[in-house]
Amino acid sequence: MFKGLGDMGDIGKMMEAAQEMQAKMAKMQEDLANLTVTGESGGGLVKATATAKGELVGLDINPTIFSPDDKEVVEDLILAAIKDAQRRAQDKAASEMARLTREMGLPADMKMPF
Repeated sequence: MFKGLGDMGDIGKMMEAAQEMQAKMAKMQEDLANLTVTGESGGGLVKATATAKGELVGLDINPTIFSPDDKEVVEDLILAAIKDAQRRAQDKAASEMARLTREMGLPADMKMPF
């Protein structure tokens, strides 16, 4: 690139690669906000839906579980479904990050600041 600068010409390539990575990371973050996962508990009686970024966006409760005597059970099922959705969201985000780093030729265990 620049004659007489030796490896300094590679800086331009590195900057271009860094900009490309930044653009792909921004796109991935946007995509994670649009991907949803559903966690459930009680054999599907309670379902919680979250984005792959972990934001809870929906809750579905089968009406057959409503009984004044079962209040604590219902609360536990709701919490379990939310935790399951959040775990699935983390797993989805991690798999998307691994896919992106693989596509970019980066080490799979490379820690990104996002």
